[in-house]
Amino acid sequence: MGTADFAVPSLHILLEHNFDVTGVVTVPDKPAGRGLHVSRSPIKEYAVEHNLPLFQPERLRQPEFIEQVSALHPDLFVVVAFRILPPEIFRIPPRGSFNLHASLLPKFRGAAPIRWAIISGEKETGVTTFFLNEQVDTGNIILQARLPIGPDETAGELHDRLAAVGAEIVLHTVRLIEKDMIQPKMQDNSSASAAPKIFKHHCKIDWNKPATEVHNLIRGMSPRPGVFALHGNKILKIFRSRLLSEPLRQVPGTILQADTRLVIAAGEGAIELVEIQQEGKKKLPICEFLRGYHLTTGDVLT
Repeated sequence: MGTADFAVPSLHILLEHNFDVTGVVTVPDKPAGRGLHVSRSPIKEYAVEHNLPLFQPERLRQPEFIEQVSALHPDLFVVVAFRILPPEIFRIPPRGSFNLHASLLPKFRGAAPIRWAIISGEKETGVTTFFLNEQVDTGNIILQARLPIGPDETAGELHDRLAAVGAEIVLHTVRLIEKDMIQPKMQDNSSASAAPKIFKHHCKIDWNKPATEVHNLIRGMSPRPGVFALHGNKILKIFRSRLLSEPLRQVPGTILQADTRLVIAAGEGAIELVEIQQEGKKKLPICEFLRGYHLTTGDVLT
Protein backbone atom coordinates (compact mmCIF):
# COMPACT_ATOMS: atom_id res chain seq x y z
CA MET A 1 0.00 0.00 0.00
CA GLY A 2 1.58 3.25 -1.11
CA THR A 3 1.26 6.43 -3.11
CA ALA A 4 4.34 8.60 -3.46
CA ASP A 5 7.63 7.87 -5.21
CA PHE A 6 9.16 7.23 -1.75
CA ALA A 7 7.27 3.90 -1.80
CA VAL A 8 8.48 2.67 -5.20
CA PRO A 9 11.90 1.30 -4.12
CA SER A 10 10.20 -0.77 -1.40
CA LEU A 11 7.76 -2.36 -3.85
CA HIS A 12 10.57 -2.93 -6.33
CA ILE A 13 12.84 -4.70 -3.84
CA LEU A 14 10.09 -7.10 -2.75
CA LEU A 15 9.45 -8.11 -6.37
CA GLU A 16 13.17 -8.33 -7.03
CA HIS A 17 13.51 -10.85 -4.20
CA ASN A 18 10.57 -12.93 -5.43
CA PHE A 19 8.02 -12.14 -2.75
CA ASP A 20 4.45 -12.75 -3.93
CA VAL A 21 2.88 -9.30 -4.11
CA THR A 22 -0.78 -10.30 -4.41
CA GLY A 23 -2.06 -6.75 -4.75
CA VAL A 24 -1.11 -3.08 -4.74
CA VAL A 25 -3.34 -0.45 -3.13
CA THR A 26 -2.96 3.24 -3.98
CA VAL A 27 -5.03 6.42 -4.21
CA PRO A 28 -7.54 7.10 -7.03
CA ASP A 29 -6.33 9.03 -10.08
CA LYS A 30 -6.96 12.76 -9.80
CA PRO A 31 -6.78 15.87 -12.02
CA ALA A 32 -3.52 17.79 -11.61
CA GLY A 33 -1.83 20.86 -13.06
CA ARG A 34 -3.31 23.76 -14.97
CA GLY A 35 -4.75 21.53 -17.66
CA LEU A 36 -6.28 19.21 -15.03
CA HIS A 37 -4.82 16.18 -16.78
CA VAL A 38 -5.46 12.95 -14.90
CA SER A 39 -2.49 12.14 -12.68
CA ARG A 40 -1.56 8.62 -11.57
CA SER A 41 0.43 7.96 -8.41
CA PRO A 42 4.03 6.71 -8.83
CA ILE A 43 2.99 3.44 -7.20
CA LYS A 44 0.21 2.96 -9.76
CA GLU A 45 2.65 3.63 -12.59
CA TYR A 46 4.97 0.95 -11.23
CA ALA A 47 2.16 -1.55 -10.60
CA VAL A 48 0.75 -1.16 -14.11
CA GLU A 49 4.22 -1.53 -15.63
CA HIS A 50 4.71 -4.80 -13.74
CA ASN A 51 1.17 -6.16 -14.24
CA LEU A 52 0.34 -6.25 -10.54
CA PRO A 53 -3.30 -6.43 -9.33
CA LEU A 54 -4.27 -2.84 -8.49
CA PHE A 55 -6.87 -1.36 -6.13
CA GLN A 56 -7.76 2.34 -5.89
CA PRO A 57 -10.55 2.72 -3.33
CA GLU A 58 -12.15 6.11 -2.76
CA ARG A 59 -12.66 5.13 0.88
CA LEU A 60 -10.72 2.46 2.72
CA ARG A 61 -13.76 1.47 4.77
CA GLN A 62 -15.84 0.57 1.70
CA PRO A 63 -17.21 -2.98 2.25
CA GLU A 64 -16.46 -3.86 -1.37
CA PHE A 65 -12.79 -2.93 -0.95
CA ILE A 66 -12.50 -4.84 2.33
CA GLU A 67 -13.97 -7.91 0.63
CA GLN A 68 -11.64 -7.59 -2.36
CA VAL A 69 -8.53 -7.34 -0.21
CA SER A 70 -9.62 -10.10 2.15
CA ALA A 71 -10.22 -12.39 -0.84
CA LEU A 72 -6.51 -12.17 -1.67
CA HIS A 73 -5.73 -13.95 1.65
CA PRO A 74 -2.70 -11.75 2.28
CA ASP A 75 -0.17 -12.82 4.92
CA LEU A 76 1.10 -9.29 5.50
CA PHE A 77 0.41 -5.66 4.56
CA VAL A 78 3.42 -3.48 3.77
CA VAL A 79 2.54 0.23 3.98
CA VAL A 80 4.82 2.98 2.66
CA ALA A 81 3.80 6.62 2.15
CA PHE A 82 0.07 5.90 2.15
CA ARG A 83 -3.06 6.88 4.05
CA ILE A 84 -3.93 6.14 7.66
CA LEU A 85 -5.35 2.61 7.71
CA PRO A 86 -8.49 1.91 9.78
CA PRO A 87 -8.40 -1.13 12.12
CA GLU A 88 -10.76 -3.15 9.92
CA ILE A 89 -8.06 -2.99 7.22
CA PHE A 90 -4.78 -3.34 9.11
CA ARG A 91 -6.14 -6.31 11.09
CA ILE A 92 -6.89 -8.39 7.97
CA PRO A 93 -3.49 -10.14 7.50
CA PRO A 94 -2.60 -12.83 10.05
CA ARG A 95 1.03 -11.58 10.16
CA GLY A 96 -0.11 -8.00 10.75
CA SER A 97 0.52 -4.72 8.93
CA PHE A 98 3.68 -2.66 9.16
CA ASN A 99 4.62 0.81 7.96
CA LEU A 100 7.91 2.33 6.84
CA HIS A 101 8.31 5.80 8.36
CA ALA A 102 11.03 8.27 7.35
CA SER A 103 12.32 9.11 10.81
CA LEU A 104 13.78 7.50 13.89
CA LEU A 105 10.51 7.05 15.75
CA PRO A 106 9.25 8.26 18.13
CA LYS A 107 10.87 11.42 16.77
CA PHE A 108 8.98 13.24 14.02
CA ARG A 109 5.69 11.41 14.02
CA GLY A 110 3.42 12.78 11.31
CA ALA A 111 3.09 13.66 7.64
CA ALA A 112 6.40 15.45 6.96
CA PRO A 113 9.23 13.81 8.94
CA ILE A 114 11.99 14.48 6.40
CA ARG A 115 11.26 18.20 6.18
CA TRP A 116 10.90 18.70 9.92
CA ALA A 117 14.11 16.82 10.71
CA ILE A 118 16.06 19.28 8.54
CA ILE A 119 14.10 22.35 9.66
CA SER A 120 14.80 21.36 13.27
CA GLY A 121 18.54 21.24 12.59
CA GLU A 122 18.95 17.50 13.18
CA LYS A 123 22.35 16.06 12.28
CA GLU A 124 20.95 12.52 11.97
CA THR A 125 17.71 10.86 10.96
CA GLY A 126 16.70 7.49 9.56
CA VAL A 127 13.88 5.10 8.83
CA THR A 128 11.70 2.90 11.03
CA THR A 129 9.45 -0.06 10.38
CA PHE A 130 6.70 -0.55 12.95
CA PHE A 131 3.46 -2.46 13.36
CA LEU A 132 0.31 -0.43 12.82
CA ASN A 133 -2.11 0.24 15.62
CA GLU A 134 -4.99 2.65 16.12
CA GLN A 135 -2.81 5.64 17.04
CA VAL A 136 -0.82 7.09 14.15
CA ASP A 137 2.94 6.34 14.14
CA THR A 138 2.93 4.87 17.66
CA GLY A 139 3.13 1.12 17.01
CA ASN A 140 5.87 -1.21 18.19
CA ILE A 141 9.18 -0.76 16.37
CA ILE A 142 10.55 -3.63 14.30
CA LEU A 143 13.73 -2.21 12.72
CA GLN A 144 15.53 1.11 12.35
CA ALA A 145 18.41 2.42 10.25
CA ARG A 146 20.28 5.68 10.84
CA LEU A 147 21.60 8.20 8.32
CA PRO A 148 23.59 11.42 8.82
CA ILE A 149 22.13 14.64 7.40
CA GLY A 150 24.60 16.78 5.43
CA PRO A 151 24.95 20.46 6.47
CA ASP A 152 23.61 21.68 3.11
CA GLU A 153 21.49 18.65 2.20
CA THR A 154 17.97 19.41 1.00
CA ALA A 155 14.80 17.51 1.82
CA GLY A 156 14.70 16.21 -1.76
CA GLU A 157 18.21 14.78 -1.54
CA LEU A 158 17.59 13.23 1.86
CA HIS A 159 14.26 11.82 0.64
CA ASP A 160 16.02 9.83 -2.09
CA ARG A 161 18.64 8.42 0.28
CA LEU A 162 16.01 7.45 2.85
CA ALA A 163 13.83 5.78 0.20
CA ALA A 164 16.76 3.57 -0.85
CA VAL A 165 17.73 2.65 2.73
CA GLY A 166 14.05 2.23 3.62
CA ALA A 167 13.60 -0.36 0.87
CA GLU A 168 16.41 -2.46 2.36
CA ILE A 169 14.81 -2.19 5.81
CA VAL A 170 11.42 -3.21 4.37
CA LEU A 171 13.01 -6.29 2.81
CA HIS A 172 14.76 -7.21 6.05
CA THR A 173 11.54 -6.66 8.02
CA VAL A 174 9.52 -8.93 5.72
CA ARG A 175 12.16 -11.64 5.98
CA LEU A 176 12.17 -11.47 9.79
CA ILE A 177 8.36 -11.64 9.93
CA GLU A 178 8.39 -14.57 7.51
CA LYS A 179 10.79 -16.45 9.81
CA ASP A 180 9.02 -15.41 13.06
CA MET A 181 12.25 -13.76 14.21
CA ILE A 182 10.98 -10.28 15.08
CA GLN A 183 11.40 -8.72 18.52
CA PRO A 184 9.27 -5.54 18.42
CA LYS A 185 9.87 -2.90 21.06
CA MET A 186 7.52 -0.26 22.38
CA GLN A 187 8.09 3.39 21.51
CA ASP A 188 9.13 5.78 24.26
CA ASN A 189 6.34 8.35 24.10
CA SER A 190 8.29 10.74 26.32
CA SER A 191 10.78 11.21 23.46
CA ALA A 192 8.13 11.82 20.79
CA SER A 193 8.06 14.89 18.55
CA ALA A 194 5.67 15.96 15.82
CA ALA A 195 6.12 16.42 12.06
CA PRO A 196 2.82 17.94 10.98
CA LYS A 197 1.66 18.62 7.44
CA ILE A 198 3.28 21.64 5.80
CA PHE A 199 1.13 24.70 5.05
CA LYS A 200 1.86 28.01 3.31
CA HIS A 201 2.53 29.88 6.55
CA HIS A 202 5.41 27.50 7.27
CA CYS A 203 7.09 28.57 4.02
CA LYS A 204 7.49 32.32 4.68
CA ILE A 205 11.00 33.28 5.75
CA ASP A 206 11.31 35.20 9.01
CA TRP A 207 14.56 37.09 8.60
CA ASN A 208 14.58 37.94 12.32
CA LYS A 209 15.55 34.35 13.05
CA PRO A 210 19.23 33.33 13.16
CA ALA A 211 20.84 32.54 9.82
CA THR A 212 21.19 28.87 10.83
CA GLU A 213 17.41 28.55 11.24
CA VAL A 214 16.73 30.32 7.94
CA HIS A 215 19.19 28.02 6.16
CA ASN A 216 17.57 24.94 7.70
CA LEU A 217 14.11 26.13 6.64
CA ILE A 218 15.26 26.73 3.05
CA ARG A 219 16.81 23.29 2.63
CA GLY A 220 14.01 21.58 4.57
CA MET A 221 11.44 22.94 2.08
CA SER A 222 13.49 22.28 -1.08
CA PRO A 223 12.54 21.37 -3.74
CA ARG A 224 8.88 21.35 -2.64
CA PRO A 225 7.06 23.42 -1.63
CA GLY A 226 9.93 25.93 -1.44
CA VAL A 227 10.21 28.88 0.92
CA PHE A 228 9.56 32.46 -0.15
CA ALA A 229 10.36 36.07 0.68
CA LEU A 230 8.95 39.32 -0.65
CA HIS A 231 10.86 42.03 -2.53
CA GLY A 232 8.28 44.78 -2.60
CA ASN A 233 5.23 43.03 -3.99
CA LYS A 234 7.23 40.38 -5.87
CA ILE A 235 7.44 36.81 -4.52
CA LEU A 236 10.90 35.23 -4.61
CA LYS A 237 11.11 31.48 -3.96
CA ILE A 238 14.40 30.24 -2.56
CA PHE A 239 15.67 26.67 -2.92
CA ARG A 240 19.32 26.67 -1.87
CA SER A 241 21.44 28.72 0.48
CA ARG A 242 24.80 28.77 2.20
CA LEU A 243 25.65 29.84 5.72
CA LEU A 244 28.33 32.50 6.04
CA SER A 245 30.93 32.25 8.74
CA GLU A 246 31.49 35.98 9.23
CA PRO A 247 29.27 37.41 12.03
CA LEU A 248 27.63 40.20 10.00
CA ARG A 249 25.04 42.31 11.82
CA GLN A 250 22.51 44.46 9.96
CA VAL A 251 18.75 44.97 9.97
CA PRO A 252 17.30 41.48 9.30
CA GLY A 253 16.34 41.01 5.65
CA THR A 254 18.77 43.68 4.40
CA ILE A 255 20.67 42.84 1.21
CA LEU A 256 24.39 43.09 2.03
CA GLN A 257 25.69 42.07 -1.38
CA ALA A 258 24.01 41.79 -4.78
CA ASP A 259 26.56 41.41 -7.59
CA THR A 260 27.63 37.85 -8.40
CA ARG A 261 26.46 36.82 -4.92
CA LEU A 262 23.30 37.58 -2.98
CA VAL A 263 23.91 37.93 0.76
CA ILE A 264 21.10 38.68 3.21
CA ALA A 265 21.31 39.68 6.87
CA ALA A 266 19.43 37.53 9.35
CA GLY A 267 18.59 38.14 13.00
CA GLU A 268 21.96 36.64 13.81
CA GLY A 269 24.57 36.23 11.09
CA ALA A 270 23.98 36.26 7.35
CA ILE A 271 23.09 33.83 4.60
CA GLU A 272 23.99 33.56 0.93
CA LEU A 273 21.16 32.62 -1.43
CA VAL A 274 22.31 30.16 -4.08
CA GLU A 275 19.21 29.17 -6.09
CA ILE A 276 16.14 31.36 -6.52
CA GLN A 277 13.00 31.79 -8.61
CA GLN A 278 10.82 34.80 -9.34
CA GLU A 279 7.15 33.88 -9.29
CA GLY A 280 6.07 32.65 -12.74
CA LYS A 281 9.67 32.27 -13.97
CA LYS A 282 12.29 29.52 -14.02
CA LYS A 283 14.39 28.44 -11.07
CA LEU A 284 17.92 29.84 -11.60
CA PRO A 285 21.41 29.82 -10.07
CA ILE A 286 21.92 33.13 -8.33
CA CYS A 287 24.42 34.54 -10.86
CA GLU A 288 21.90 34.06 -13.69
CA PHE A 289 19.03 35.37 -11.59
CA LEU A 290 20.88 38.60 -10.75
CA ARG A 291 21.57 39.26 -14.44
CA GLY A 292 17.84 39.44 -15.11
CA TYR A 293 16.43 40.76 -11.82
CA HIS A 294 17.57 44.02 -10.24
CA LEU A 295 18.47 43.95 -6.55
CA THR A 296 20.52 46.61 -4.79
CA THR A 297 22.61 46.56 -1.62
CA GLY A 298 20.46 48.07 1.10
CA ASP A 299 17.17 46.73 -0.29
CA VAL A 300 15.15 44.75 2.23
CA LEU A 301 13.45 41.38 1.77
CA THR A 302 10.46 40.71 3.96
